[in-house]
Parts: sequence; C-alpha cells; structure tokens
Amino acid sequence: MSHIALYRAWRPQTFHDMVGQRHIIRTLQNAIREDRVSHAYLFNGPRGTGKTSAAKILAKAVNCERGPAPEPCNECDACLGITAGTVMDVVEIDAASNRGIDEIRDIRDKVRYAPSEVRYKVYIIDEVHMLTTEAFNALLKTLEEPPGHVIFILATTEPHKLPPTIISRCQRFDFRQVSLEEQTERLRLICQEEGIEADEEALAYIARLSEGGMRDAIGLLEQSAAFGGERITLEGAVDVTGGLAAEQFAKLAEAVRDRNAGAVLPLVEGLMQAGKSAEKCMENFIYYFRDLLVLKLAPQSGAATERIVDDSRFREMADGFSTERLFVMIDVLNRYQADMKHALQPQTLFEVALMKLCTLAEPNDVSGRSANGAQAPSGHTGDEVVRLQRQVEALEKKLEQLLRNGVAASGGGDAGAASAASGSGAVRRNSGSRGSFGSSGGGGLGAIGKPKLEPFVAALNGQAINQIRMRWGELLQRVKETKITVHAWLVDGDPVSAADETVLVAFKSMMHRETTEKPANRELIEQVLHSVFNRPVKLATVMLKDWQAASENGAHEATGEPLELRMDDESGTASRPEWVEEAYKMFGDQLVELKQD
Repeated sequence: MSHIALYRAWRPQTFHDMVGQRHIIRTLQNAIREDRVSHAYLFNGPRGTGKTSAAKILAKAVNCERGPAPEPCNECDACLGITAGTVMDVVEIDAASNRGIDEIRDIRDKVRYAPSEVRYKVYIIDEVHMLTTEAFNALLKTLEEPPGHVIFILATTEPHKLPPTIISRCQRFDFRQVSLEEQTERLRLICQEEGIEADEEALAYIARLSEGGMRDAIGLLEQSAAFGGERITLEGAVDVTGGLAAEQFAKLAEAVRDRNAGAVLPLVEGLMQAGKSAEKCMENFIYYFRDLLVLKLAPQSGAATERIVDDSRFREMADGFSTERLFVMIDVLNRYQADMKHALQPQTLFEVALMKLCTLAEPNDVSGRSANGAQAPSGHTGDEVVRLQRQVEALEKKLEQLLRNGVAASGGGDAGAASAASGSGAVRRNSGSRGSFGSSGGGGLGAIGKPKLEPFVAALNGQAINQIRMRWGELLQRVKETKITVHAWLVDGDPVSAADETVLVAFKSMMHRETTEKPANRELIEQVLHSVFNRPVKLATVMLKDWQAASENGAHEATGEPLELRMDDESGTASRPEWVEEAYKMFGDQLVELKQD
C-alpha cells in the first residue's frame, strides 16, 4: 500500500478518530449539540495535526442527513459526498495557489446563494495566511455580515500573519502537537490492522522523529515498512530516515567525554561517507546531549530517548559528564548550528564544533586549570587560584566604576590620588606618556591618552578613509571570526579618518575604547588590518566627542596652536595654551555654551 493510500485509509473520518485534540473535539461537539455553530472558525497549529481533517469532519457533522450530529454517520449521501469531494456546497481552497482578490471576490459573490445539496455552505481555506492584503480586505466584508447558511473554516500554520481584524471575527482553536504516547499507540494500531510487524523501539523512534505531526508519522511508517519488508526494526527505521544509530552516537559521545579530538574526525568522515548530512548530525547530537542532561537532572522522569536501546549504557554515559559541562556543550552546539545554516562547508563546521567540545575546560574544574582553560601555575592549589581570580574580578569592577565616574586610573598611582586630582579642578587628561599610538606608558587602562588629531583632521574624507570604510564590514567579520569578544568592543567604534598608515576609530563608550586599546586586542586588530589591506596599518582611538570637536573647529585657532591636547615628546607631560588651562580650571571637562543677550 502506498503512502497516499495508507494515509487516506487512516485519515480521520469522525471526531472519535482524531488523535491528541480532545479539547477541540469536545468544544465543537458541544457547539453542534446545542446548535451554537459559529459562522467562522480559525484552526491553527503545526503541520499534520488534523486541522483540515477536523474541518471536513465538522462540515459532515453539520450537514449530515441524520443531524446536525456530534458525529457524522459517514453513511448518508451528504457524508459520503463530502468525503469524496463531490458536494459542490463544501469547497476546499488552497490559499497558497489561490491567494488573489479575484478568488475571494468569487467566493463573496457565491455565498449569497443558498446551498443546493446540503444544509450549510462550508468554505475551507487552507494556508489562509498566504492571502494578499487585498484578498483579506475582501474576505473581511463577508465575515462581518455572513449569511446564516455559510460557515468559513480558516486553517493555517502561521496565525501571526493574519490581520487582527480577521482573527477577531473567528472562533480560534489551537491544535497541539500529538504526544509521543498517542502517536505510538496509533502507529501500533495501524500496524495491527495492516498486518505490519514492527518493533516497539522503531515505532517510538518514528513517532519522535515526526515532531508531533500524525501525518508525518504515518508517512515515515509506510516508508519504513517498504524498506524493511516483513518487519520494521529500529535499525531499518534509522537507515531509511537518515538518522544516526545508537552505536554511532555512543562513539562520538565517548570521544567528546575523553577529550579525544583525534577520534572525532574519522567518525565524522564515516558518517558523511554513509550519506548523513552534517546539519542532521548536529541536530541529533544536540538531542543526544539534551537527553543526557534530562537524565541527570530528572532521572525519575523517564525521558524518552529514541536513539538509545541500551539504557544502562546510556546512564553510564550520562555519569561521564557533569551537569555544567552538558549545559556549556549544548550552548556551543546551538551556536554552531545557527552558523551552519549559512556555511558553505557544514561538515567542516560540524568537525570544528566537536573539537571545540573536546577542548572545553570543565566549568568548575579549577584544580588544574584556570577559568579560560589555561594550566594553573605549579605550586598553587585550586583554592588559591579561585581567590586570585575573585580579587582580579573585584579590581576590574572597581576600575570600571572609576572610569564611569570620570576618574582617570593611572598605572602607578592609587584611586584616592586620582580622585583628589579630579576634585581640585586642575584636570590633567592624558597624563601618561605615549611613545606611539596604542602603547601607554602607565600600563593601566586610564593611562591611554588622545593622539594628535591634526593629521587626521587634515586627511578627513580622504581616499584612505574611504577605502577603509568600504571594507570595514569585512574587517569586523574577520575580527569576529578570530575572537568574538574583541569584535564586541570594536563594533562600538567608527572609522573617522586615516593618515600615515594609521586608521583613527572614534568610540562613544570609554569602556569600549579602553578595552580595545589593550595590547593583546590592539595587536589582533592590527593583524587583521594587515591581512585585509595587505600592508601594515596601525590603530589609533579617540572618544567621539573629542573627534567631533576637533573636526568642527579644524583643530586650530588663528595662532595655529591646536586645541587638542599635545604630548611633549621629551617630558611626556601634557601641554595646552594658557587660556585653555584657565578655562579648564573654571569649568572642568563640561562643555559650556556662552550666549549674548
């Protein structure tokens, strides 16, 4: 029996035949029994959950010659005609191919006439979200003032695409995914009626693979029956559906558990040679670790694991992973799965994801490794490492707080001295000397000064910065691929000028600028700049407000002295015109605007 024949043979003919939608069936039967049938219904839910079947059963129930009845008899001419599709008053329309205003206008013109064969005219519009805006407007008029002999049943998998005006005029029913137990029971019944032998594990696997859609489950059952011949086995069902066998899962999981990256590549290559897709392998592997996690957190829940036959071996595998590590691995696999949708080489990305899992440090393992996976220095216990890490985190938080409060942190001084200098009004920005862009003498984050802006102002909107702007998106992407944390800070900056093989990037946030200026981050960015432009390019940074002031004022007064802070090459101290110093003493760093009356 072909899939179409098998599906038609087991397509629900009465409400009693439907699986997993008891709440909807009961509501519809009560409405028919009490003569409270609405003029418009909206059936929405995942594919294969019985929306169109329920619509046809409802059409038969209200038009049954022995009714209206809560269950159609399926024996009278009306029921048989609606089942066969020969009753002209019950119309099923596919909105995906009939989505225009002309088709809806045709319906609007015909609903005025009374039904000729049955009691009600029933219009079943499948995939109704595909209608155009004009078609929805035409349908809305009919739904507002419907004739008493017409019933509209709208079916869709995406109700959020329907206009609220349409939804508000319909009784809405949400079809749910069919549970694993109900699907397995129905598949078992089909096998008994059709004389098909099937293993219980195979039926559970097919039910889980259909993701709650009974129609998909019947299709996979027929496909597995055609492949297996006399008997449907778990191995046959796995092979015909392109899944992974339990043994293959176990080998991959063992390699990840033992951090054996060398064993991962041959296993993945074997899967690819067997015709498995990298995307499907990634999806199934996430499910596998999800099942391990559920077994650890809720061992009494009886979590269904369709890929595992040997339950004792599965529990042994779960004991080999900590809960924290499973959480981290699932998160890593999920991120790589999102990237695989646009990857040209999904197999390579799958291999990289598995090798990443092999190299992940245990989240709570500090006895031999630090938080970033580096080996802890010999002679230090795990408690000492944790204590030092907490001290560093506390100092970083204090430093960030000082920066947010406008206090400049220096490499050699303490916070109190910096605060006193700020309170005295004698603001000395860029107190640390800088031999070149990006290298601060003090070593602290706050010691980063402001570069000389005159060359950059002179080169404003030049050819060099235009070339950099054209390829800035490519540079950001390469930085992201190299180290995503550096990209998170650099993306806040905008390239504003370029001069002397140096690109000037303006930042809105002081914290983002200071983090970008860290030696390791600066070195990585300049390496990427070199690879993008095929020549050494330096990085200079400035705060956006400082750059705007310099570019608007031309960075020069009539005397030719720059308003921006200059660095004395010999002493390393900051110098500015005397009148600027007096202005800073009076107003500090705040911008003051003077207006004449």
